[in-house]
Amino acid sequence: MGAEMTARMPEEADAASLVSLGEIKELAEVGRPTVSNWRRRFARDAVRTGGDRRPPFPDPVGGSDSRPLFDAEEVASWLDLRPIPDAEPGKDGTLPTYGDRFRRGLRLRGLVALRYELGSAERLITDALAVCAMAGEGGDWYPEELPVDLRKDAEAADPRVVRVVRQLVGELGSPGAAADMVLSLSERLESKLVMDTTPSALAELISALAGPVGVVSSGSNPPTVINLCAGIGELLFALDSIRGRGGIVAVESDPLRRKLIRYRLFAHRCTAVDVCASPEELDTLRPWEQREFNLDSERPWGIPSGDVVLADPPYAAGEREFDEDGPLAWALQTMQRLNPDGRGLVVVPSWTLSRPRGTTPTPNAWMREELLHRGVVAAIIQLPRRIHPFRTGAEHALLVLRGEAAPENRGRVLLVDADRIARRVGGAWPAYVAEVLEAGRSPVDEEAGFFSLAAAGPRAENLLDGRSILPAHRLASKEQDLDHFSATRDARREAAVVLPRLKEWIGDLGIARRPADAGVAHRKVGGYLRAGQLRLLAGHRIRESDIGDAGLMVVGREEMLGALPLGQRRITLEDLADYPAQITERGDVFLLTEHGVRTRVDDAGGCVLLAPVQGLRIPAYQKFLAGEARPEEVWMRPHPLAQLIAAPRNQQRGSGSLVRRVSVRDMDLPELPSEEIAELETILAELERQRADMRRQLEVLDSLAGRLAAGVADGDLALRRRPGGG
Repeated sequence: MGAEMTARMPEEADAASLVSLGEIKELAEVGRPTVSNWRRRFARDAVRTGGDRRPPFPDPVGGSDSRPLFDAEEVASWLDLRPIPDAEPGKDGTLPTYGDRFRRGLRLRGLVALRYELGSAERLITDALAVCAMAGEGGDWYPEELPVDLRKDAEAADPRVVRVVRQLVGELGSPGAAADMVLSLSERLESKLVMDTTPSALAELISALAGPVGVVSSGSNPPTVINLCAGIGELLFALDSIRGRGGIVAVESDPLRRKLIRYRLFAHRCTAVDVCASPEELDTLRPWEQREFNLDSERPWGIPSGDVVLADPPYAAGEREFDEDGPLAWALQTMQRLNPDGRGLVVVPSWTLSRPRGTTPTPNAWMREELLHRGVVAAIIQLPRRIHPFRTGAEHALLVLRGEAAPENRGRVLLVDADRIARRVGGAWPAYVAEVLEAGRSPVDEEAGFFSLAAAGPRAENLLDGRSILPAHRLASKEQDLDHFSATRDARREAAVVLPRLKEWIGDLGIARRPADAGVAHRKVGGYLRAGQLRLLAGHRIRESDIGDAGLMVVGREEMLGALPLGQRRITLEDLADYPAQITERGDVFLLTEHGVRTRVDDAGGCVLLAPVQGLRIPAYQKFLAGEARPEEVWMRPHPLAQLIAAPRNQQRGSGSLVRRVSVRDMDLPELPSEEIAELETILAELERQRADMRRQLEVLDSLAGRLAAGVADGDLALRRRPGGG
């Protein structure tokens, strides 16, 4: 590269070759301050004054003072003189420069622009991958050895695409790298291929988990790999190495994706990988095996089963809980194709794991219990929210399956909440989760734990009890590093100091440690609902136009969050008649379970709940209020129910991609004697009364402060302290 640059007049610069400062930043993959610093430090006057022999930053050739435009080739030549720090040298020993990056970015931008001229992103990608495949397999020398459709696509490719792709191959050093680069542009090209692409973080996790069964081991008999939903090969190419390997088969039903994965394999020189259109083809004889003279009749073809079976199916929008071939059918297919000591990795929607069995099991519940009964589920990993960026609102989990001969941890399943782990460790979560699976535990108890498949006792929790098996719904523990006895005593002491009038009452509040041998059993709210000991009141969807300021009180999200005072929104009985709405009764508990749990006790009744607010009713307490039940017959009371539901152990159970919600049925309650519940009700009710009284006092003080400020601001009040006042 010469030190001098030829200045080009604005009228000589082609508009397509002009770039702004922002585009220089994007194409050279640096920050905007870096470009501004280059332009300032290496301005023509600054270079001349400082005696720097390096050429100045190119002058603008168009645009305006606020948005100058520069000649792209001049910028590239200037960036050629700036090596990328810490970059690995090329095969010829030269260091890559920002100019290399900039030119590659320009070519990719030109490739994206061609998408509109060709009329289809898929056409452009097919052309580009055909060129990469021909380069990878030496198509220029041995075209007759390549598939006919590949030769046709390569010959029909647009010359501009051919030119850009060949330049990319030269810059990146291999046809495979160029093919991967083109596929990475799918989103910018607005291609439908990007909708089902396995995210890189998930592919990294699956690759790490496939490792323990020897996917990349060397030897004369390497493990076999089956990818049941190959897509365009993200999971296959996430493995450490598939080049030159036999015993790998990719299944893909979509003809376009099947073609692209073949071309991508050719570009990477992975000709030993087989690609077929359906899993049924795995059980048929391959053409070249049919010509063999002595065939083993017991072995229909090379790969009917595998040591590693992968599946990340492109689940369509909507749920298929009642379909016989619903999402968990992929897990059953994986189980059937696993070798006895193999490992399967299957991505499923999380709702397939969270839906309860119910009185009439759905096909989804049947398939889930079949997997558990067979003992093939080694681990369930709840993936981070929005792991698939184009599946809006969907949440996913990864099933880790083991062959039926694998002996480790039979009868137990490891549940891992990778969503919680990702919030704690950030982008390193795939490697962290892989370590958790290897160790069988996490330093944070609520992130991972083993659960039994079969009940060890009448009340023991197990994964075959028909409830949700989603990790967030099962993993719960006591607050870490917290002595509840000391913390409660501290809270009582602080309350007595701050509220001297309550000191005597708080001092009489007896607190003692529960004996270590007097353990407390817990039971899920879903169990109480099925037994009729609790009733769930659904919130209703009512038109905003029907809500006014008269009639029954409405309780919705705003009231539960404190954004609106209770009683401000109401609905008349006439308007309510248009809805099948339930009216609350005294003692019902309101719940808002979004991003945590908020509860409130209805002390009067006669309210209407707006979704997503729900309610819990204690039928035994209603009978007690009506005089039909004795106090000792009331197993739970409203205030204890509200506080125990909102305890930290239940706050942790949130799940959901867009809005974190806690499943009411998966919350749990301690089983306590009725007299202890009655005493807790008395204490909590008195605390609520005291809080209400304090709120009224604070409101009075707020009102006094407001009136004083208003009077002084308007010039009507003059304040002075009384003589001798404190």
